[in-house]
Amino acid sequence: MNKAQPPLLNATLRRQSLGLGLLALLLFIAGNWHQEIIGFDSRFVVFAQEMLRHGPSFFPTTYGQPYADYLATSTVLTWLLSLPLGKVISLTAWLPTAVASAIIVTLVYRLTAPYSQRWGLLSVAMLLLSSTFISETRSVSLDQMLAAVALAVFYLGYAHEHFDARKRLHWLYVLLIIGFAIRGPIGLVIPTGALCSFYLLNRQWRQLFSFGLLALALLVACIGLLLLLAKLSGGEAFMQDVIRMQFLGRMDGTEGSSGTLYYFTSSVGNYALAYPVALLVLLAIAAGGRRSPDPALQLVLYCAAAALLVMVGLSVPQAKKARYLLPMVPMAAIIAAYPFQVAQGRLFAWLRGLMLGIWVLLPALLAIGLLVVRRRYAEPLGSLGLIFTLLGVLQVLALLALFKSRLRPLGPALTAVLAIWATYILVVEPLERNLYDTRTFSLAAKALIQQDPAPVILHGLGKDAKAIKFMVNYDCDRVPLFTQQASDLNPIQAPAWLVMSAEDFKGLQDPRFSALTPVLSGEFDKNPYVLLHLAKPHNLE
Repeated sequence: MNKAQPPLLNATLRRQSLGLGLLALLLFIAGNWHQEIIGFDSRFVVFAQEMLRHGPSFFPTTYGQPYADYLATSTVLTWLLSLPLGKVISLTAWLPTAVASAIIVTLVYRLTAPYSQRWGLLSVAMLLLSSTFISETRSVSLDQMLAAVALAVFYLGYAHEHFDARKRLHWLYVLLIIGFAIRGPIGLVIPTGALCSFYLLNRQWRQLFSFGLLALALLVACIGLLLLLAKLSGGEAFMQDVIRMQFLGRMDGTEGSSGTLYYFTSSVGNYALAYPVALLVLLAIAAGGRRSPDPALQLVLYCAAAALLVMVGLSVPQAKKARYLLPMVPMAAIIAAYPFQVAQGRLFAWLRGLMLGIWVLLPALLAIGLLVVRRRYAEPLGSLGLIFTLLGVLQVLALLALFKSRLRPLGPALTAVLAIWATYILVVEPLERNLYDTRTFSLAAKALIQQDPAPVILHGLGKDAKAIKFMVNYDCDRVPLFTQQASDLNPIQAPAWLVMSAEDFKGLQDPRFSALTPVLSGEFDKNPYVLLHLAKPHNLE
């Protein structure tokens, strides 16, 4: 195919990509309105709740104090979406991430569809079948937003060279600033690396050095502005916290560490199906020997270089988490779908058969998996009649599509996508909310505390851990007192309310507390918790 695309085809692809992105967005927010907030999302929802009460700021806040690990960019987006409702709900919290994921879908299609619409649609399918992409899309994920920025930077550079698109260098630098605003220094470095890998592989040395140096200057300027805003927001001490949490802590492993090859090995499971299939595709390309690459194969090699640079770059810091690698996933999805673009090669034919088999059998495999899971979680899962019926229908449709050449392979790929997303939305999310429920206990505790107001002590919850999961449901400006050791409770005077785990309550030696009868007991984040009321003795009144 020629580098220059017919104008009519370009316009058609743009409309198709936007329509595909809109359909993806509807899928990403399906069933999401006012779901319970659990896990890591609790922190970001607390940020937005405090912003609703106190107005926007440069850094998000918890307990009225600025939080050093992030700028307030994503919090401002949630705040703006929540203003009309007057409260933060799961839809307003997740919507920025869902939009970022829809942008990724749009750009993946735009990169590949000019060569083959089938390749474009199957690349999107492989993206939507990747496990961490699914879970992060249905959450508050700064890394997913960064993935959209990184792919947009890569797309602008590639489109200018191969689709005769207009040069939009000013947008590249705007995107780098947005990446920094979302994710700090790493948010500028990853998109820069993605585009520099393209220039490097293309041997465009002038563009490589000019863009790299300008990006470096922009990074220095953004870091300077970040530290200035930190000093204005919380003084010298807070600025040092920002340096520690956004720079030093991630590099030296203070914020947690993993092995050097963590991303290369763990991604086989964390980013299945795209990542492991992409590895097989690259092996097939390497086994095919040296040949003059066509434009489609060149795109695959550019994507492989960008993904490799992201993985190597993120392997340098000691702090590693699966979600950090999300900017690699669109590249892996494009590579994984490449066997359906290339016609020749026995290995590619084998890979096409492998993927087609997985897509066709996925509804049945999910149903079998649900039968196994139901044995362990029969009560929290409840009735599974709806999902089993849906998976059965999708399995029949997948088999029908398999035997109709005009529907193969797009039909089985579509049924696989619908099967895995339906299972996640209808089964996995409700099960997680049931197992890690914090709302029921927190709201019951709040009701009791409001009947007889007194200081609230959160014992052993951790100021930035389980305490956040309690406060996200409490949703008010009350600042609790945090205690960790049993001896920390000695100065506590009545009246007071105490929240702690049932295990910590059993271990208390102080008769003032051990003799109390819990006024509330219940499950909180998969553990039994109690609410105690230390009342003021009547004879002291």
